[in-house]
Amino acid sequence: MLRIISANLNGIRSAGNKGFFPWLQQQNADIICLQELKAQAADMSAEMLHPEGYFGYFHYAEKKGYSGVGIYCRTQPDAVIVGLGLNDIDAEGRYIEVQFGNLSVVSVYLPSGSSGEERQAFKFSVMERFLPHLETLKASGREVIICGDWNIAHQDIDLKNFKGNRKNSGFLPEERAWLTDLFGRVQWVDVYRKLHPETTDASYTWWSNRGQAWAKNVGWRIDYQIATPAIAETARLASIYKDERFSDHAPLLMDYEWTL
Repeated sequence: MLRIISANLNGIRSAGNKGFFPWLQQQNADIICLQELKAQAADMSAEMLHPEGYFGYFHYAEKKGYSGVGIYCRTQPDAVIVGLGLNDIDAEGRYIEVQFGNLSVVSVYLPSGSSGEERQAFKFSVMERFLPHLETLKASGREVIICGDWNIAHQDIDLKNFKGNRKNSGFLPEERAWLTDLFGRVQWVDVYRKLHPETTDASYTWWSNRGQAWAKNVGWRIDYQIATPAIAETARLASIYKDERFSDHAPLLMDYEWTL
């Protein structure tokens, strides 16, 4: 069994102070994909760099206290790919890939466009340039699992206030159509939806810090594990951990019948 966790930490130091690492040690995970580190190498403690039993790999943003992704692996990978080779995207620390034989596992953090038109334009630019990479990965013959915060809710069942958010970043028609294309024409699989095709309230992975969003479960499903069809077929369990709060996101856990 291969257990993979995806977790947007909204600051690795903050999540560490809230008990993320003791929790992690109890999960028996093989690979943990992290997003929004909000740290540079100099900020990272030994526990953050390599929790007991794990190797750690990271793509830091150039801007301090911003973005950044990482992956913890129980087994040392054959190769690590840091960044997409696109300078403006890579400067924000948004992509890291580890390879084990014919399997790739990716941690990705797509931009949010909610802070204004300039960032929304950048988000669309990232989506446009990321798509050919996703097409190439899908056509490579490798099995791939892409974990992360995609900052897009795909369908009405993926957020509480779908009617009121149709003109807001994260649920714009163009963003949703991009995911539809990914799951349709390009043939990637939304693994959570494969296992839970109709789940609504229990599927959310992010809650705004404004108002009573968490208390009232006014959430969004914007964290995904997206996989090539063959390995997606082996998925047996998907769960969202909400008993403790390490971040404004909840960790997404998946079990696959797969061996590294």
